[in-house]
Amino acid sequence: MGMCNEKLVGFLNNRWLVFVAAIWVQSCAGVGYLFGSISPVIKTNLSYSQRQIARLGVAKDLGDSVGTLAGTLLEILPFWATLLVGAISNFVGYGWIWLIVTGRAPVLPLWAMCVLVFVGTNGETYFNTVSLVSCVQNFPKSRGPVVGILKGFAGLSGAILTQIYAIMHSPDSADLIFMIAVGPALVAIGLMFFIKPVAGHRQVRQSDAMSFTTVYGVCLLLAAYLMGVMLVEDLVTLSSTVIAIFTAVMFVILLIPFLIPVASTLSSETTTYAEQEALLQPLHRQEPATSEADGNEVILSEVEDEKSEVEDSVPASERQKRIAQLQAKLLQAAAEGAVRVQRRKGPRRGEDFTLGQALIKADFWLIFLSHLLGSGTGLTVIDNLGQMSESLGYDNTHIFVSLISIWNFLGRVGGGYLSEIAVRDYAYPRPIAMAIAQLLMIFGHLFIGMGWPGAMYIGTLITGLGYGAHWAIVPATASELFGLKKFAALYNFITLSTPMGSLIFSGLITSSIYDKEAEKQALNHLSKLQSSNGPLKCVGTICFSLTCMIMAVFCAIAGILSLVLVHRTRGVYYNLYGKSRSSTLCVN
Repeated sequence: MGMCNEKLVGFLNNRWLVFVAAIWVQSCAGVGYLFGSISPVIKTNLSYSQRQIARLGVAKDLGDSVGTLAGTLLEILPFWATLLVGAISNFVGYGWIWLIVTGRAPVLPLWAMCVLVFVGTNGETYFNTVSLVSCVQNFPKSRGPVVGILKGFAGLSGAILTQIYAIMHSPDSADLIFMIAVGPALVAIGLMFFIKPVAGHRQVRQSDAMSFTTVYGVCLLLAAYLMGVMLVEDLVTLSSTVIAIFTAVMFVILLIPFLIPVASTLSSETTTYAEQEALLQPLHRQEPATSEADGNEVILSEVEDEKSEVEDSVPASERQKRIAQLQAKLLQAAAEGAVRVQRRKGPRRGEDFTLGQALIKADFWLIFLSHLLGSGTGLTVIDNLGQMSESLGYDNTHIFVSLISIWNFLGRVGGGYLSEIAVRDYAYPRPIAMAIAQLLMIFGHLFIGMGWPGAMYIGTLITGLGYGAHWAIVPATASELFGLKKFAALYNFITLSTPMGSLIFSGLITSSIYDKEAEKQALNHLSKLQSSNGPLKCVGTICFSLTCMIMAVFCAIAGILSLVLVHRTRGVYYNLYGKSRSSTLCVN
C-alpha cells in the first residue's frame, strides 16, 4: 500500500505530467487565432466596416499579448488560481460577445466591444504564462523544445477547435464564438491543479531524449492528420458520423503523450540530478564569492561576452589558464594602485535580469523590435485571413484559418527544435533561426499579395511557419540572455510588441487601404457583391497587394535586426553552450 501511495505521489509530481497537462491547456488556448473565422459573422451581424473589424482585431491582439497582469498575479497567487482567473476572463469576454451577436443581449458601442474582445482574449495570457513558466522551470536544460512545443500547440488550437466545431454541424458561425467562450475555460479549470513547478531539474533521466522524440512524433502526426482532415472536409461533403470519427481520432492522438508520465513513474530508472544541478546552478556557486564584503572584487566587464574568435579557438584548458593569469595580474596591479578597479553594475548577459535592468540593454530592444516587425506582419495576415480569402474569391475561409494554424504549429515546433540544434551542437546564437524565419516570411507576403491561383495556399504556409517560429525562438532567447528569475515579466513585456505591430500593420495600414479600395469599387459599381445597406467589401488582388508589399519590406528589416543580435551575442552563446560542448568533446 505504501509503495502505491509513493508511486501516486511521484506520478502527480512528475514533470512530464505537468508538461502534458500544459500541452492540453495550450491545445485550446489560442482562441485569438480563430478571429479570422469569427470576424466575418461579427462584421455581418453588427454591420461593421473593415476599419471597425480591424479595431476589434487590435483589441484582440492587445488581449493576447498584454500579460503583465498575468505575470504579476503569478508572483502573488498559486499557479492554479492564476489559471482560474484566465478561465473566468475567457468565459466572460467571449460569452458576452456571443450574446450580442446572437441578439440575446443589446448591441454595445464599438469601444465596449473592444473591451470584451480584450478581456476574452486576455485569458490566453494566463494560460500561456502559467504553462511556460512552470515547464521552463521544470525543464531548464530543454528550453527550446519545451517552449516550441507549448507555443506550437497554442498555434494549433485554431485547427483543433475548428475540428471540434465541425461536430456541431451548425450553419450559424456564431456558435463558434460560444465554443470559444466555454471550451478553453472548462479545460483550464479541469487541469489547473496539475500545472505547477515540481523541482523538475531533479528528475532528469536518460530516457528524456526519447520522451521528447515521442512528443515531436505526436506533433507531426497530429499536424499531418489535421491537415488531411481539413482538406478532405473542404473537398468532400461528409456525414456527421464521419466527422465525429475524425474528431475522436484527433482526441486519441492528443492523449498519446499521457503515456510518458505513466511510463516514467512505473520505470525504475534513476535520475541524473547531480549532473543537472551542476549545469543548472553555476551562478549560485559563485554567490558566496560575489557577496563577500572585502571590497577587492575585480570585475572584467563583459570580457567573457566579448571575446574574439581567435580566443574562442584556444582549447578550453589553455583559455582558462590565460584568464586566471590575467586576473592574478589585475589583482596585483589593483593592490599596488596601478589600475582602478571597476565594479560591475548589474548582471551580465546570461545572468538573471530584472525587467528594469533588461530595458536598458540594446540586446533586449533588438529582440523587441525584431519581434514587433516579424510577428506583427504575420499576425496581420492571420487577423485578416477571412477578408483576404474572400477578396480572392474563396468561399470557405475556414480552410485557410485551419491551415495557417497547422503551419503556425509546425513553425513553433520546428523553430524550437532547429534553434536548439544551433545552440547545442554548434553553440551558435539562437536568433539566427529567427532571422531565417523572417527572411522566409518575405516570400509568404509576396505570394499572398500577388493573388495567383493557388498562391494563397503557399503564402499561408510560409507565413504561418515563419510567424510560428517567432514564438518558440524569442522566449527561449530571452531566458538565455536575461535569465529565468524574472522570466514571466520579461516574456510578457516582449509580447507587447505583437499588438503594437498589429496596430501599425492591421489597424492603420491594412484597414485603411482595404476601405479605400472598397469605396472605389462601390463608387464605380465594379463589385457585384456590394449591397446598398451592407458593409463595404473589396474584391480582387488590389485589396491587399500593397499591404503585403509593405509587410515584406518590414520583414526584411526584422531579419537584419536579428542578424545584428546574432553578431552581438556570439560570445554569450559560446559561454552558455560552447564550453560544455568543448568539455564533452575533450572527455570523449
